[in-house]
Amino acid sequence: MGTRYSALFFAAPGVDEPDIGQRLFAAVDTVDRQMSSWKADSDLSRLNAAPINQWITVPAELFTVLETALQVGRQSRGAFDIGVGDLVQSWGFGPARGAIDLTAIAARKAGVRRAASEILELEAPQSRVRKRAAIILDLAGIAKGFGVDQLARCLDGFGITRYLVGIDGEMRARGRKPDGRPWAVAIEKPVRGVREVTGVMELADAAIATSGDYRHWVEHDGRSYPHTMDATGQQPASNRLAAVSVVDATCMLADAWATALLALGETEGVRLARERGMEALFTLHDGDGFQEIHVG
Repeated sequence: MGTRYSALFFAAPGVDEPDIGQRLFAAVDTVDRQMSSWKADSDLSRLNAAPINQWITVPAELFTVLETALQVGRQSRGAFDIGVGDLVQSWGFGPARGAIDLTAIAARKAGVRRAASEILELEAPQSRVRKRAAIILDLAGIAKGFGVDQLARCLDGFGITRYLVGIDGEMRARGRKPDGRPWAVAIEKPVRGVREVTGVMELADAAIATSGDYRHWVEHDGRSYPHTMDATGQQPASNRLAAVSVVDATCMLADAWATALLALGETEGVRLARERGMEALFTLHDGDGFQEIHVG
């Protein structure tokens, strides 16, 4: 996934650490091989290249992520949409690496966009997917969170009940430390080019994920555009939010909802988070500083 993963855990003496290490790697490697937009031979790339109306059998893990993504898409009123692969490429993100295609952007704005939930058809018993129209899927807003959950399932399989696992800041905790304290996760200050802690979130049997405008962006005509796409506006998210952190039962859900709320913005995002009873931290640009809104 172009980043690093970590696992900190407390286990009984004599546990087979090399075996755990190998299985942790296998867990995230499987997610990467199935869901990467960068790998031409990934299962996601195979699905993107498949003809319209042809059923494609996909691995169970990928099917789970697609199913959850469509659910969050509907619940977020279209704010979370995995069918934005064409927008991601046009704006120079992903494998395009900074090459903005203004012609493609203008053409897509002139057309009518359908959400992935309207185009994809899923059949659970056979774990297969069919596209009813042309679409390019991008799982950057959910696959990393699922990868964290897979790390957690790996440790669960070894009977380990006290751990903190993560992939590049997306974290999931189970239990507490032996002294009874919850796990402490740093919240990064949303400043570009700076790695600085602005606060700490305590976790126990929960996951946290953050989406923001300070890690990946492109510059065009003197303005910067974040990598999070506003599917309804067919362009990168444009609002006052610098970052959104969401706490949920799984990291997959936390990851997807952090993306959705960032795309919705400081008004609609906060409103939806409150309507759904979510736990979220919104960090807004406020002049030269930041303003925070806590929900939940």
